[in-house]
Amino acid sequence: MRAEAQNHVEKIEKSLDLLKQRLGWETAQHRLEEFNARVEDPNLWDNPEAAQKLMRDRQSLVDALESYTSLKQELEDQVELIELGEMEEDAEVVADAEAALKALVETSAKKELEALLDGETDGNDAFLEIKAGAGGTEACDWANMLARMYVRWAEKRGFEVDLQEEQAGAEAGIKSATYQIKGKNAYGWLKSESGTHRLVRISPFGKGTRETSFAAVGAYPVIDDNIEVTVNPADIRIDTFRSSGAGGQHVNTTDSAVRITHHPTGIVVTSSEKSQHQNRDIAMKALKSRLYQLELDRRNAEVNALHEAKGDAGWGNQIRSYVLQPYQMVKDLRTQYETADTQGVLDGDLDPFMEATLALQVSGKSRADARGED
Repeated sequence: MRAEAQNHVEKIEKSLDLLKQRLGWETAQHRLEEFNARVEDPNLWDNPEAAQKLMRDRQSLVDALESYTSLKQELEDQVELIELGEMEEDAEVVADAEAALKALVETSAKKELEALLDGETDGNDAFLEIKAGAGGTEACDWANMLARMYVRWAEKRGFEVDLQEEQAGAEAGIKSATYQIKGKNAYGWLKSESGTHRLVRISPFGKGTRETSFAAVGAYPVIDDNIEVTVNPADIRIDTFRSSGAGGQHVNTTDSAVRITHHPTGIVVTSSEKSQHQNRDIAMKALKSRLYQLELDRRNAEVNALHEAKGDAGWGNQIRSYVLQPYQMVKDLRTQYETADTQGVLDGDLDPFMEATLALQVSGKSRADARGED
């Protein structure tokens, strides 16, 4: 086997070792049997939320087992093909198998990153909050562009996206919007997006000048029953009101929107897309998510400092810069990962940025550094 192919094999084997370690291979099958036994309990759905979590946890384990097994089998198959091709001096078979190994390195690296999403709430759904910062109408338009970007990203992953609240800008775009993103590891991926996003472009509003705009993004885990967050009723104020979204969309015909203010922290959450009862439940869940996020930040201030960044969304708090003029570039200021495909990013191609940040948080290295690439 050529040195390059052998190098690919070693990288894949390292990923398999990490996957096996994270999976807890020695007890994985026993845990699956326990899940299967609990799923067969006729009283399982007496508690729908607990049942749904059990089903998600079981499916997560099944997916992890299948992912490890299929990756290991694919590696063995390609190595066998290379050995067979070399024995029969079939250069085409060897070349095809080596190309497959190279592609498998990328696949195994992604599986490795996904396995690192094992934090207490990484597997949970997420609340995603977007707020226009410095820049007036330009910033409101930029916040709307970011909202579209994240919705596109979520849809590409097959996630469910629910708009919880939206406040229209005075002339264009949005002042703020909150979404609930539902899907496997939604929070684990989105947590790296918290911080200030900066846009540089020629103004589309008739000014003809280059403008810099800012918007703040915050991601918070949806809290399930296994995580207890206590909210003192004396610490909150609940208001109901009538609201409408941008362009007259999502108009409520009754005073069904709910706003909850948490006095000790100043956190304000709103839901205006359901009935009053549903909005109250959604808003309370959002408040608990924000409070839980504050606790996470206190536990790991170095990683999560940007989640509750102090000050305005403007210079000094940036995590990513999007430049459309005078050149095309999106650059993450934490990992230094960058791309000239600005339209692709704005259309939701965010995975490389998220993967680079996750790799940095876990190992202190970029993905390329962690894999030994140039």
